[in-house]
Amino acid sequence: MEKRKTFVQAVSKELIGEFLQFVQLDKDASDPFSLKELLDELSRKQKEELWQRLKNLLTEMLLESPVDGWQVLEVQGEDNMETEEDTKMKKSIEIIHAITSVILASVSVMNESENYEALLECAVILNGILYALPESEWKLRNSIQALCVRWWEKGLPAKEDMGKTAFVMLLRRSLETKTGADVSRLWHIHQALYCFDYDSEESQEIKDMLLECFINVSYIKKEEGRRFLSSLFNWNINFIKMIHGTIKNQLQGLQKSLMVHIAEIYFRAWKKASGKILETIESDCIQDLMFHGIHLPRRSPVHSKVREVLSYFHHQKNVRQGVEEMLYRLYKPILWRGLKARNSEVRSNAALLFVEAFPVRDPNFHAMEMDSEIQKQFEELYSLLEDPYPVVRSTGILGACRITSKYWEMMPPAVLVDLLKKVTGDLAFDTSSADVRCSVFKCLPIVLDNKLSHPLLEQLLPALRHSLHDNSEKVRVAFVDLLLKIKAVRAAKFWKICPMEHILVRLEMDSRPVSRRLAGLVFNSFLPVNQPEEVWCERCVTLLQMNRAAARRFYQYAHEHTACTNIAKLIHVIRHCLNACIRRALRGQQEDQEEQVEDQSILDKTLSVNDSESMAGLLEVIVILWKSIYSSLENNKEAKAYTVNKFASVLPEYLQVFKDDHCKIPLCMLMSFLPASAVPPFSCGVISTLRSQEEGAPDRNYCTLLDCLCSWGQVGHVLELIDDWLPGEQTQAKNKRKVQIQDTHPVKPGLALVYTEYLLTHPRNRECLLSVPQRKLNQLLRALEVCKADLELLLQSPGGKPPNFSETAALRAFSLHCRLSVHLEHKFCSEGKVHLSILEDTGSWIESKVLSLVQDQEEEHLKLHRAVYQQIIQIYLTVCKDVVMVGLGDPKFQTQLLQRSLGIMQTVKGFFYVSLLLSILKEVTGSFLIQKTDPDELMELLDTVQKVFQKVLECMAWSFKKQPEEGLRLLYSVQTPLHEFITTVQSWHEDSPLHRGVLSTLIAAPVVEISHRLRKVSDTEELTLPECLSDLPPFSRCLIPVVMKSSDVVRSFLNELKACVTSDDIEGIVCLTAVLHIILVINKGKHRSSKVKEAAATVLRKLKTFMEITLEEDSTERFLYESSMRTLGELLNS
Repeated sequence: MEKRKTFVQAVSKELIGEFLQFVQLDKDASDPFSLKELLDELSRKQKEELWQRLKNLLTEMLLESPVDGWQVLEVQGEDNMETEEDTKMKKSIEIIHAITSVILASVSVMNESENYEALLECAVILNGILYALPESEWKLRNSIQALCVRWWEKGLPAKEDMGKTAFVMLLRRSLETKTGADVSRLWHIHQALYCFDYDSEESQEIKDMLLECFINVSYIKKEEGRRFLSSLFNWNINFIKMIHGTIKNQLQGLQKSLMVHIAEIYFRAWKKASGKILETIESDCIQDLMFHGIHLPRRSPVHSKVREVLSYFHHQKNVRQGVEEMLYRLYKPILWRGLKARNSEVRSNAALLFVEAFPVRDPNFHAMEMDSEIQKQFEELYSLLEDPYPVVRSTGILGACRITSKYWEMMPPAVLVDLLKKVTGDLAFDTSSADVRCSVFKCLPIVLDNKLSHPLLEQLLPALRHSLHDNSEKVRVAFVDLLLKIKAVRAAKFWKICPMEHILVRLEMDSRPVSRRLAGLVFNSFLPVNQPEEVWCERCVTLLQMNRAAARRFYQYAHEHTACTNIAKLIHVIRHCLNACIRRALRGQQEDQEEQVEDQSILDKTLSVNDSESMAGLLEVIVILWKSIYSSLENNKEAKAYTVNKFASVLPEYLQVFKDDHCKIPLCMLMSFLPASAVPPFSCGVISTLRSQEEGAPDRNYCTLLDCLCSWGQVGHVLELIDDWLPGEQTQAKNKRKVQIQDTHPVKPGLALVYTEYLLTHPRNRECLLSVPQRKLNQLLRALEVCKADLELLLQSPGGKPPNFSETAALRAFSLHCRLSVHLEHKFCSEGKVHLSILEDTGSWIESKVLSLVQDQEEEHLKLHRAVYQQIIQIYLTVCKDVVMVGLGDPKFQTQLLQRSLGIMQTVKGFFYVSLLLSILKEVTGSFLIQKTDPDELMELLDTVQKVFQKVLECMAWSFKKQPEEGLRLLYSVQTPLHEFITTVQSWHEDSPLHRGVLSTLIAAPVVEISHRLRKVSDTEELTLPECLSDLPPFSRCLIPVVMKSSDVVRSFLNELKACVTSDDIEGIVCLTAVLHIILVINKGKHRSSKVKEAAATVLRKLKTFMEITLEEDSTERFLYESSMRTLGELLNS
């Protein structure tokens, strides 16, 4: 009572400080004071006194600081120092802002029976000064705007003026900010538009802004925006013409994907309209679009967009009543005339619309009228097929195929046969236009979708076989696509339509688009993966004998149609075949019985080493197949080793037997897949090739070369090259020990890092790298460490240029240094214990240099290099996480890592490290299973884990508070690592202090958030219980699902919840109600537990201790108490 009286009395010039303090407390999210709650508790007399005081105070402020001078003072303030008048104006505006906030809150709690004349006067005054406010006072402008919106929604006196103000402001703001929220707000008060007189001068600016909305993508893409735009058609008939003109003028600049939204706007306006407005929309908009769809040139960028709009109406005719009749009525005067026009482009445009809208009819026709109309339209379709203009004929083909496919059962058989014969017999051989021929093969698959068409097409399609050799590539592509469709739907045997000889000729000589399709078409014929492997070889030989060039192309694309294992099998099947031919030639018939059995199954009677063409063909196939699965073999060591060994054992023999020039080329290519001893000339030039690479070269230019050097045991040569290119203190000493030879190749530190990273990333290459002497590896490590100085320079000076590496290269070098240091210490550890001293030194460097620089620098400077220090931290944490994950980090290292993490979170606020820290926590809590840990060290480590977890949740909450939308997305992104950490704690540390501490932290976060939201609600009607997870606040909505994923975690969570309530860690009606919300949501989940009722009973017992609140007058807490007691009773009795 005292606070209410104090607040009312504070609304005066004498106590203005107290008044402003009250308003500021309401804005402070951390303070429980709520202005709405206080106003709601005021008596009628107090409210009226408050509103009178607000009016008096507002009047006094405006008299002391007239609005006429505000703009002048704002302009003067931009050039001169702040004067006494400036200070006075700002103080007045601050007070007016506070008054506005109270008035806005008052509108929500006022009743019509109360005398709110003073409040009305205040609202009118604020509405009047709105346009005089300086641009800098946008907060006050927004508050007055919100007041006008609320006034309009409540329907209070003077709502027209308020609504007009709110409408104009929201309209202007939505066009400036282009945010969906402003568009939604505008839609909610769109009725205020009808308060404006269309013909008045004040409406002119409104018209311009409204028309601008029709070219604003934010309006077009958003549902509320489209509703708003369609409602504008009802303002005035003359405005409809302006809207349509604006849309037409801007169509060229709008994306084609937006046309469906534009069409939806027109369609909604048409559906809602009636009378003169409906007639205007039909005649001036829809029919105008039809006219332009027919008469616009095809090359016009607007033509396709107009067609998209009309297509929307065509598709609606089957689902919306009245559309078909409207289309018939509006098309009637222009469509049939367009089909008969002398201009061929007009005819083609009209044909497109006719085909899409077919049948164009009035559903109210009688049977005879309907038959007559349909007959007329079929005659038009035949006319299109015989039109002298190719585009019209192509459109006619599309129409004929669509119509026959869709209405096959309803059309007379004679008409069906006649139409398809016309298409396949005449138009498929249209020599005057490749486009027409292409249209035939593109449209016939539409007919094939109807199974009833297959018998007829099976008779008609063989006549089209020579179309595979059409001189137009697009026709050939379309024809092969048709064959693939025939094969897919099993309408006929594709080789009966087009002979295999023809297909192989085209496969041999055609372009990639055609040959790839042909390879897919005949794949099962020449590589039948479901049959024995001997058949594969037989088919391979058959294909080579039929067309060797076609075989090359076929096997080039074979890996796209089957698994790599099948390709590898085919390689070895061909190898067996070649071996058999060689043995037969060298030994005659002296093979032993086992070899004879093997040979007999591989075409020993049809192949001979003297058949050089076949031998060369088989070798080429092996090379082509090996190349196609090269990367897959690299990932399968066993398969690669088997393949390499098998071919290494037979290559010398192949070289002796296959001496024909046709065989030498594939043999040389095959040798490149094998060890260096087989290809010495090639191996000698690899380093030179690597040295000549340019920075930024694609991986394929150096990866294979590096793999070769590693496989040949020559990784030391790569290290020498890297050492020559990397900067470092050792460079001068190194140069002194070497003979000075002028090197024409420039130093490429970036490329050296790329090579190093590739060697370090791939397991086999890394093993080769770590096998070189320790001295060389330490030298490489020192060269990489130079990057730290460059990174320090980047963080210290905004324009600093590092002497050794670029920013990107320095970060890459830092990552390589961290990773290489771990590998070296693991490789050369003493007594089997890894100390990780270099990585610990790196952590100390981050603490002493990076974090101190971040802490000392100003915010503006940090923004310039945020990516640098963030990536440094991420790289370090990632490497440390991997170290712990593989079991290398001892408890001492883990404790230091977690303590450093606390320091990072204390110094650098953000979300970028949260996921990494959660992963580290998960690895640390699980690492005790594989390490013997001292009890004291373990206790300290577990305590640190709990502290880090608590700090991580605080960072998540801080990030969400700073950037709610981005924070919410990031919250969901860390759900997986958070769940993994909690599951690990649950699995291995149940009922331990760590387990209880983590769960209590998980409980505290949602309880605090839900409690805060409950305290901020002023209207008890809004205090509803959650029905599902989505009813919780955002942070809780992220955390609770993590708990609900596991039944064990749910059980432990509820046990800890009971303990917190029982021990009074959670107390008060509001917090207990928050606990009830959590319990209700968990009870809706899939892991329901008996613990739910136990937790509910605990909350019920605790709530009963607050029973005396029922003796007090109505309040939020009393409402929460009563509703919670009622809900708990229902839950426990269910």
